[in-house]
Amino acid sequence: MGVLGSLIQEFNSSNMRYCINCCIHLLPNDLHRQCFRCRGPNHNNQKCPVCKGENNIPLYADSKQMKLLAVLEVRTDHRESWNGFFCLRKGKLCSLIFGLIIMTLVMASYILTGAKHGLLLIPSPFHYGAFTSNPSLMDNESLSDMKDHYQPSKMNISYVKDYPSIKLIIDTITSKIEFMTRQRPDLEELRKQEPHMFSVIPNKFLPNSKNPCWYEEYRGNTTTDPYATNSYALYSKRFRTIFDYLRKVFWNHLYHYKDKHYRLRCLPHFYIIGQPKCGTTDLYDRLRLHPDVRFSAIKEPHWWTRKRFGIIRLRDGFHDRYPVEDYLDLFDLAAHQIQGVLQSEAAKEHGKMNNIIIGEASASTMWDNNAWIFFYDNSSEGEPPFLIQDFIHAFQPNAKLIIMLRDPVERLYSDYLYFASANKSAEDFHEKVAESLQLFENCMLDYSLRACVYNNTLNNAMPVRLQVGLYVVYLLDWLTVFDKDQILVLRLEDHASNVKYTMHMVFQFLDLGPLSEKQEALITKSPASNTRRPEDRSLGPMLPTTKAILRDFYRPFNTKLAQVLFDDAFLWKRT
Repeated sequence: MGVLGSLIQEFNSSNMRYCINCCIHLLPNDLHRQCFRCRGPNHNNQKCPVCKGENNIPLYADSKQMKLLAVLEVRTDHRESWNGFFCLRKGKLCSLIFGLIIMTLVMASYILTGAKHGLLLIPSPFHYGAFTSNPSLMDNESLSDMKDHYQPSKMNISYVKDYPSIKLIIDTITSKIEFMTRQRPDLEELRKQEPHMFSVIPNKFLPNSKNPCWYEEYRGNTTTDPYATNSYALYSKRFRTIFDYLRKVFWNHLYHYKDKHYRLRCLPHFYIIGQPKCGTTDLYDRLRLHPDVRFSAIKEPHWWTRKRFGIIRLRDGFHDRYPVEDYLDLFDLAAHQIQGVLQSEAAKEHGKMNNIIIGEASASTMWDNNAWIFFYDNSSEGEPPFLIQDFIHAFQPNAKLIIMLRDPVERLYSDYLYFASANKSAEDFHEKVAESLQLFENCMLDYSLRACVYNNTLNNAMPVRLQVGLYVVYLLDWLTVFDKDQILVLRLEDHASNVKYTMHMVFQFLDLGPLSEKQEALITKSPASNTRRPEDRSLGPMLPTTKAILRDFYRPFNTKLAQVLFDDAFLWKRT
């Protein structure tokens, strides 16, 4: 009662008056004009039934007057809640109105400016983002930041009704397609771009080896770690076991001649260059079972496309560039076996030829030239002046290339299921396809097909990798430097239905020796590798509308591919 009693005494001794209608403190001479129930020049607080009794402090609880001492919990009369609004002083009301006017003007200015410069939060339904070709801008940003140039909003799509509008986008893209022959750079231009690589890899290889190899002088001593600076070993724990083994056997495989030490260096004889989610892992797993085939210590080094530019993971931006020596270290295991053949008595006495060949299976080699803009001069209207195949051909003009393809529509869905991290669904895939098509169209309006296909900014912005399925664009560029008989193109659909047939095609293409029935059965009857995960299979197929959209998009590219390969199977009409 001490605190409450003091409070009551203070109220009773006060000359202050209160209006119960709005709970506003009244000064002695205040007419309280703002209150609509006390308004008027003749208002008298003593006669007003509401304000009567200045020493009483009535409160309303459920519309009933109560003494303060009787009130523990008060519930406001909703009828009275509007009174405060009318009791705002004119100054406050004017401030509120003025603030609303200012806010309206600011929003109007934002909308008008955003519409003019393409900065609105809700973008156009057909053109998302702005295509940038300014290399100085992109040089200051990491690869993961490039995606900020293209950030389309999620669309509320009625999947069937959306088809006509997306079909218009595809029609625009199709109308802009031109398969132009690229200008092949000369050897001197390539030397200027990669002088160190040309200083390490020789012009000629050992004549008694089917695989391209050469001897390189080793200047280290017995205490020197030959793999101490290898970037593959430094950046990846899973490769360290391989390099630990290589360290132990390194000195046993050096060739000693005239008080000098030499190590055998090798490049691959053939490359499985693409494409992702097209069965390259299964082909790799079967080929490595052949007694005359060896592969790099790592299945997919991605050196030509990424590591030599310092790209470890696309989202992490750039690191130190991997020198060519780091790449050659990956073939040391195979080189040791080749050296064993070359140093055998049969080879020395009868000139026995080494028939062991090395392969490399980075599925990015065919298509991933995204890093070019950060390292090469952009003077060709957005098209890369140098491609991966230019350098491979400069060192290995006789290299053999294997490409495994599949229906690009199914490839894209498989790619999405494999790489998407969360919220995977057929509906989400449909939305990502629609967004990617709009980004691709936006690029094609201003740039050539090749410029868009090899554009890092665009490719990192698209939610799904549409460009990987444009097989003929990449194939034509490879055919500018390699002869057609150096490239074997297979279909995953044929491989899945008849493994034995496709493997025989590969063996013949690589000129491999005959196999025993047991060896052939081991290679051809082993289960398929890298099949779709059970959790992804449970999501079911893509939506029929999505499939129809992608069929329309890829059709002109498939048609050109079938013409180049003289094989209508690459139209994928039956899948």
